[in-house]
Amino acid sequence: MCEAFRAGAFSRRWRNLPRRLSLLHLDVRQFGRDTSTEAMQAFTGALLRSLSASPPPVTLSLCFFPVTNLTSIGRAVEDVVTRGETKYLEFHIRAPDGHSRLARHEFMSFSRACPVAFRWLTMLTFDNIAFDDSDIPDLISACDRLRHLTLSSCSLVEFYSPLEIHTPCSRLQKLFFIDFDCRWIALMTLPRLTELRCQSWRSENPRPVRFGQVPELRRVSLISRATPCHAPLALSECIQWTPGNLSNLHLDFVSGMIWIQMEHPKQLTAKFRNLTNVELFGIFPKYDLSWTIFFLEAAPALQNFRLSREGHLCTDYAIKTNVVWKPSKNFKHLNLKLLRMSGFEDEDKVANYIRLVMKRTVWLKRIELHGENPCKKCDAIDPTSRRPHVDEARRRRIKEKLTHKSSSSVEIIIC
Repeated sequence: MCEAFRAGAFSRRWRNLPRRLSLLHLDVRQFGRDTSTEAMQAFTGALLRSLSASPPPVTLSLCFFPVTNLTSIGRAVEDVVTRGETKYLEFHIRAPDGHSRLARHEFMSFSRACPVAFRWLTMLTFDNIAFDDSDIPDLISACDRLRHLTLSSCSLVEFYSPLEIHTPCSRLQKLFFIDFDCRWIALMTLPRLTELRCQSWRSENPRPVRFGQVPELRRVSLISRATPCHAPLALSECIQWTPGNLSNLHLDFVSGMIWIQMEHPKQLTAKFRNLTNVELFGIFPKYDLSWTIFFLEAAPALQNFRLSREGHLCTDYAIKTNVVWKPSKNFKHLNLKLLRMSGFEDEDKVANYIRLVMKRTVWLKRIELHGENPCKKCDAIDPTSRRPHVDEARRRRIKEKLTHKSSSSVEIIIC
């Protein structure tokens, strides 16, 4: 009886709670049903009840399948957003495996039937949908308020066609391609784009993305696992049309081969003149690191340099080749302040590299060294024997090793 009274009291107090929610997030995967059609019926019913019983949420986030009869969702969303109180509208469209082309037809019909809803979209994410060449540029143009677009495990219907985006009136700021399958991506005109992420691309494509008019581009992330059949990527060709406003560059090699092509730093200096942060992730630990000085030479304004060594002998690559690069004889970097390395091990190869950076930089203030994490697939590092903290005696020994015969006053932090 006491439990019944408590439940009754809470139900009365919480009855009006949905009317006070500023964020409404519904995911079709939360409605466990035997088929996607049944799940969407439950999803649609829950959405209509939620929107009719409460004032417009500030943020409305919906994740659903592209099936037939999506018009009721679109109309309900249009009724809400036209009141002007919803600032953020997000659609996440997921197609079941094997239905990528059918999903494209259903979704495009939905977008044409509910243009008002799409004009209010601020974020749009696709999973496993095959598009025609013009679909994506048309969507960007139709979504007046769109700020963030993600295409994950998507493709063009014609795999060997390029994706060209020319949207001079677009407000798009973030564009993410994750396992997107096409010949290449050409960003012809995106006047407000500030961040691009391109993850995994065709092995035969030496330039996965090409830049046109992207005057506000600040952050670029290129992530790919390379094998010997991958063509090397020349950064100077990839970013040759950018205005030189890049401030953050993130490259992840996913413990595979180093897929960038070594060039003369002067070919990149003009484009890297405002680059202040560089992150190089997924460097196989057996590789020498001297080639990374290439980025110091190419980016004179660089202040923060982060390296991450990842991977063990269990990594499924038969061929791993070192990248050879010799820094210019009298080169000195005047702006680097922080060097941070993850996957640090007390070995001569790593110590020599850190001393090389200290030698080539004038105002380096801090070096952070973080140990390697245990491998989940092999016994490269035994999690049971790895000490959670480096003892003070070992820290002192490593610092003495790194600063031997050096007059540098850099602070060295070992974690």
